[in-house]
Amino acid sequence: MEDLRKILKELTSNKKSERVKKLRRYIVVEAVYQNSGQIAPLDKIVELKEKYKFRVLLDESNSFGVLGKSGRGLTEYCRIPVEKIDIITAAMGHALATEGGFCTGSARVTDHQRLSSSGYVFSASLPPYLASAAITAIDILEENPDLITKLKKNIAELWKGLSGIRGLSFASSPESPIVFLRLEKADSLKNELQLQLLQNIANSLLKEHSIFVVTSQKSTLDKCRLPLGIRLFVSAGHTESDLLKAAASLKSVAELVLKDHI
Repeated sequence: MEDLRKILKELTSNKKSERVKKLRRYIVVEAVYQNSGQIAPLDKIVELKEKYKFRVLLDESNSFGVLGKSGRGLTEYCRIPVEKIDIITAAMGHALATEGGFCTGSARVTDHQRLSSSGYVFSASLPPYLASAAITAIDILEENPDLITKLKKNIAELWKGLSGIRGLSFASSPESPIVFLRLEKADSLKNELQLQLLQNIANSLLKEHSIFVVTSQKSTLDKCRLPLGIRLFVSAGHTESDLLKAAASLKSVAELVLKDHI
């Protein structure tokens, strides 16, 4: 957050151009970061937004239908009035199990989006059957609040099962549906070796235990050093035996693959 504060301060203190003062400037943030599983501190982001007169665009793809008492996302989780967020977007291929996405905000924002979106104006809007699937998924969430409770229980269960795993440590937030494990001795290993070790773990889990996990992917576009690791995605549909098997399998495979690096 300190880096964000410095950037906002630097941008607002630039008085070389009058045009800078008139720009619509946004803080773009993921509610749950795809590459680390960390939950964004929305309360602190809103404080900075109001102090430096910025707008906030919040991507709730990994938090909608997941965080908060009723699954309404990060605003509910952090108890932040939704009106304080200028634009909220989310992909519907996660908790809603369909395709497409949505963008919401004030009437002025949504009207502009509806009229100016190239995907809507020059192509086509979301097919009715996908919209219907999303509405049905939302109805199911509203009618079955126990799904959110079950998800939270499953996340805690997996964390408990993976605690003390040798060679790996948690990098994600405890309530995040994305459980991210990083190499404990990453600082002493080159990126290429880290990626190879992580991929070996993923390959063994899939081949020997039929468990699918995702490894980090580095991009030349990355401007910050994100931790390399393994991502596991938890859902309310997992059973206790699923989670226990995943934890036990990952522990045994990681210990075998990382035996020379623990």
